[in-house]
Amino acid sequence: MRPDLILIGVVGRPHGVRGLVRVHSYAEDPTALEDYEVLQDEQGRSWSLRWRGADGVAELCDAQGRPLADRTAAQGLVNTRLYVPRAALPETEEEEFYHADLIGMDALEAGQVLGRVAMVHDYGGGASLELEGGLLVPFTRACVPEIDLAKRTLTIVRPSEISGEEGQGVGKAVSGAQKAEHSA
Repeated sequence: MRPDLILIGVVGRPHGVRGLVRVHSYAEDPTALEDYEVLQDEQGRSWSLRWRGADGVAELCDAQGRPLADRTAAQGLVNTRLYVPRAALPETEEEEFYHADLIGMDALEAGQVLGRVAMVHDYGGGASLELEGGLLVPFTRACVPEIDLAKRTLTIVRPSEISGEEGQGVGKAVSGAQKAEHSA
């Protein structure tokens, strides 16, 4: 996948028999998917989306503006990832980062590479970073006091609950297109 494309949503199961699908949006405002002129999948196909219900039901149209013909066509797109060009996304605020910016960064502890950020989780209680190998670190200023986007590194200070020692301790993460806020 091209690095300039950011994951914004995933096609879910079909809805009804007329080609509608459920779409799981990763945008801060789920309705924003309709505002993007072009969504692109991993095969390079272009799509546009129109919401057809408040429960994530959408009509997907191909590059020529033709909607999916039927349930069978919709079923064929289940789990298709939808991307937007990074330039189409809004700029982040200070102390706010797109998940895509954090994933792949080297996590340093006392100047040594501890691991690479594999995933950003946010289940509503604040974001956490999962490093390769499974270590989870709260995405707080105390645990992640420094983020260097240019060098693609972040500094980790593990809290005592993780390291077994007294810890000390930048922002808000935003996913594919979701954001994560670096909290105090």
